[in-house]
Amino acid sequence: MTLQNKLKSWQENELKNSLDRFPERREQFATHGGRPVNRLAVPEHIDQKYLDELAFPGRFPFTRGVQPTMYRGRFWTMRQYAGFSTAAASNERYRYLLAQGQTGLSIAFDLPTQIGYDSDDSISLGEVGKVGVAIDTLADMEVLFDQIPLDTISTSMTINSPAMVLLAMYVAVAEKQGVTADKLRGTIQNDILKEYVARGTYIFPPRPSLRLITNIFQWCAEQAPLFNTISISGYHIREAGSTAGQEVAFTLANGLTYVQTALDAGLELDVFARRLAFFFNASSNLLEEVAKFRAARRLWARIMKERFGTTDARSQMLRFHTQTAGNTLTAQQVDNNIVRVTIQALAAVLGGTQSLHTNSRDEALSLPTEDSVRTALRTQQIIAHESGVADTIDPLAGSYFIEQLTDTIEQEAVELINRIDEAGGVVSCIENGFIASQIEDAAYQYQQEVEKGERVIVGVNDFQVEEEDAVPVMRVDPQVEDEQVARLQGIKRDRDQTRVEQALADLERAAREDRNLMEPVLTAVRAYGSLGEICNVLRGVFGEYRGRQW
Repeated sequence: MTLQNKLKSWQENELKNSLDRFPERREQFATHGGRPVNRLAVPEHIDQKYLDELAFPGRFPFTRGVQPTMYRGRFWTMRQYAGFSTAAASNERYRYLLAQGQTGLSIAFDLPTQIGYDSDDSISLGEVGKVGVAIDTLADMEVLFDQIPLDTISTSMTINSPAMVLLAMYVAVAEKQGVTADKLRGTIQNDILKEYVARGTYIFPPRPSLRLITNIFQWCAEQAPLFNTISISGYHIREAGSTAGQEVAFTLANGLTYVQTALDAGLELDVFARRLAFFFNASSNLLEEVAKFRAARRLWARIMKERFGTTDARSQMLRFHTQTAGNTLTAQQVDNNIVRVTIQALAAVLGGTQSLHTNSRDEALSLPTEDSVRTALRTQQIIAHESGVADTIDPLAGSYFIEQLTDTIEQEAVELINRIDEAGGVVSCIENGFIASQIEDAAYQYQQEVEKGERVIVGVNDFQVEEEDAVPVMRVDPQVEDEQVARLQGIKRDRDQTRVEQALADLERAAREDRNLMEPVLTAVRAYGSLGEICNVLRGVFGEYRGRQW
């Protein structure tokens, strides 16, 4: 087959199938002056290197995108990460965002929820509802999604160690709406490996945590096949100070660990692999970030094909959500953050993201105000509707610099993944501190450059001004904690305690007998067993991870 025939083959197969499923947003795309915008720009002479390294969108190795028409068919999902105070307050914010044109929800949970404690636990004191919404029982989840139709809205939940419990609550509240699990769309983060090296919201040791994740893969493959069972997250690795190349390497190394663990448990590769999703950071170096996304997509496709042997395109695709970089936001001259977020969001779109959250201008100071959240969402909408970058696929492809940088980042990631393999894999490199030390060294070097003035942070170490006007910030009323505790205690008082105890006892037996834990957790959730009670049962069986010992 000649090279031109391969282009024709792509047009008659992947492209046609995509257009049949998702017609393009307009019959013709054009510039302001009426000049047509082509769907896909390709070199005049397509050589073998182009086919091997770039190829066509929607075709291996997916460097140019996972969908044949990308944003000409439909825009990325516009999410805003939100959650604070009580379920009722967060529900009000979600309905506001949906009314403003947001197309999916992204749920932030408070710290006690993230580490598996109830709001009335002494360890939760002072943290309830502060950095996200407090969820103790199914009753909170019912309020959180009140008047939000779960059969039409895609929901992303940033939850890791207790991910199974929150997923069970989501399934149970959908049941109460009359929506079966097979209709649900969304993602649970469910990525515990990065917690041990970059974020810290772990509960159980790595190996039982991997068991929980695999149980979720298996249950969702059978009961919720449209739901993304994990969001393998480089975002927090980058927030902890990694380089772009390290973000790709450590994220994909975690991903291949999850794949191998699921295979070892007897799961079928092409059933669970197509529901894997990824989550990356978009930082401010626009061209480096674009190249990073392209390199990650290509490298994952090669790993899935060469290491795991899949020929199913859906199992080879790296589909990812992006969030702009929280660690670049400054408390000084907060309006500068709007510019930073715009550049970062543009990098994500130029890099081919499937979903995007844009941070708000005031997040270096507090949870964002409603006005700030609206501006952040409008940033995405302006890029989508006014910039023109969504009208053609992978517009920076073919740039000498972009292609060289894509190759360089991929090679750096390959070398790091090989080092991890040689050291015994990700879990061993968590236990011996290799991954954490790599991130810490990169973060230290960056901070040194800032402090020496070699790297300029506008408004922080250069271009400072005297700021007199206080920026309006959102504060969570301390009374929220008392109200949440009282609500939880009322639920515990009024529920069928015998039913809860039976459910928790069955969960403990299932954990000791190595059964899939999703159904026992669902039973406990439906009985209004609390998050803390369920996690405490699992703590009793699995123990707790104490972290790296210095």
